[in-house]
Amino acid sequence: MSDAHAQSADSYYIPHGSPWPIFGSVTLFTLMGGAISALNGWLPAWSLVPGFVMLCLLFIFWFSTVIGENQRGLYNLAVDRSFRMGMMWFIFSEVMFFAAFFGALFYARELAVPWLSGNGVKVFTKMLLWNDYAGSWPSNGPSALGPRANGSFETVPALGLPAINTAILLASSVTITIAHHALIAGHRGQVKFFLALTFLLGFTFVGFQAMEYHEAYTELGLTLGTGIYGSTFFMLTGFHGMHVTLGAIMLTVIWFRIMRGHFTPQRHFAFEAVAWYWHFVDVVWLGLFIFVYWL
Repeated sequence: MSDAHAQSADSYYIPHGSPWPIFGSVTLFTLMGGAISALNGWLPAWSLVPGFVMLCLLFIFWFSTVIGENQRGLYNLAVDRSFRMGMMWFIFSEVMFFAAFFGALFYARELAVPWLSGNGVKVFTKMLLWNDYAGSWPSNGPSALGPRANGSFETVPALGLPAINTAILLASSVTITIAHHALIAGHRGQVKFFLALTFLLGFTFVGFQAMEYHEAYTELGLTLGTGIYGSTFFMLTGFHGMHVTLGAIMLTVIWFRIMRGHFTPQRHFAFEAVAWYWHFVDVVWLGLFIFVYWL
């Protein structure tokens, strides 16, 4: 398909002979196979490495292909609209992903723990299962599941590193917005500065979260195996940290593209997509800070 034909208003660019969809399928099969083998003890943990390496290569080469096609002018406004719709559905799927974990936290805290302690119509649950269990939150119960003999642990104080990380993410939301408006206005110097500041704040957040995890495991006795509280805490904050890491990497890639002269004030969807994603990450963290750390 010629470039001129691809740019016409009634055409839609469709790549031919791309190897990346089938490579992506093989990658996911390899990654899930490694995860299953590691979790069941069939193979050591390094069995995950080939899948992660293939996943990194998939992202690098497939996005490089898309960037190259865009820079050659193969994408018209119809393709741009489809990209926007795809990103919107992707963020919606991410909203549902975190909604499931927030739902698990709500169910455990507001329903399961009170039932197991004999509240309401579930009094026989306590009598039949754990007659001595006194429901309270945070809970590692109903039995002593923590890493210590008595299952005791401490929670991460909200006004420590979590509060600092909240300020960091809120600041990064401001800097990405300033960078976006600067790009629209054609002030590329401001874009470079505030975009770099954004991904540096993102990586700083990840570093502080690593410090928080180390303290939780070594000093507070709070681990992924510390009952329902430990599992929901690390699942929510861990997946969010993974999203921040991916978002910071994407922001770094966009910054390098800005340095190479990519994007115009009128056409810069890749920048907008990453900005949308980053704002989503910020909003999810506010929910985490309130419902996991504060309340």
